[in-house]
Amino acid sequence: MATLKRNSLRATALILATLHLTACGTILYPERKGQVSGQIDPGVAALNGIGLLFFLVPGVIAFAVDFSNGTIYLPGTASVDGNTDVRIVKTGKHLTPDQLQEIISAEVGQPVDLTQARVHSEKAPDQASIAPRLEQLQTAP
Repeated sequence: MATLKRNSLRATALILATLHLTACGTILYPERKGQVSGQIDPGVAALNGIGLLFFLVPGVIAFAVDFSNGTIYLPGTASVDGNTDVRIVKTGKHLTPDQLQEIISAEVGQPVDLTQARVHSEKAPDQASIAPRLEQLQTAP
């Protein structure tokens, strides 16, 4: 009987440890690293909450790591400095002016002609650097 209790306890500890280790958004979604804001992913928050429920310190650490890495946020839900008019579109490649025009037209839902506009494209090193750069461009003479 004692062996059965010991094995049950080991199995429970193993299951809880596995749940806790997979609860971290940094492990589940490493591609989300670097996000600075957005809507919180309820799945990651729930898994971190389970870790918090069973193991207080590791659960707090899981939340802290996920918030600091930005992996707790759903992708594509961030706004820049609360400005909901700015949308971030990741393309993952170098764009020609025609491709840029097509992407912008698709995003705004109407035809856009960039041939008449003064257009300058820049690659942002990370999402956090977009807002300060936009502020510089808006205040430039």
